Amino acid sequence: MNDNPNQHDEFLRQQELTRQQDALRLRQETDRVKAIQRRSKFVWVRNTIGLLVGSLEILLAIRFFLRVTGANPENPFAQFIYGLSDPFMAPFATLFVSPTDAGATQIFDINLLIAMVIYALLGAIAIAIVNYLQGQAPYGR
Repeated sequence: MNDNPNQHDEFLRQQELTRQQDALRLRQETDRVKAIQRRSKFVWVRNTIGLLVGSLEILLAIRFFLRVTGANPENPFAQFIYGLSDPFMAPFATLFVSPTDAGATQIFDINLLIAMVIYALLGAIAIAIVNYLQGQAPYGR
């Protein structure tokens, strides 16, 4: 048997050093997982905002196309689109007088275009706020 106490002390120090290194790696990994989870929540919020604003823009673009082309407002599809988009058009409904053709069947709805721009800007601002709350380099690693 080896009776050298220095070897035993060195062995214990190595074990303690290994435990400390393992604990440090575990803390670092835990912090990394928490950061990834936080980042994924911000990505989800950003994507949700983009999806909702994009869907609204498409709905308003379809409404614009129907109005410009003089689609029959009694058609069920046109009624559906108009009914679905009316709440979003309400704040802009009387902003400007929109030009029409001689029979007032084709309407170039300026209010609708302004609504589309405003909603796109609001979506961009919401995404910028999410990026700000996330911190630096929102799209980086």
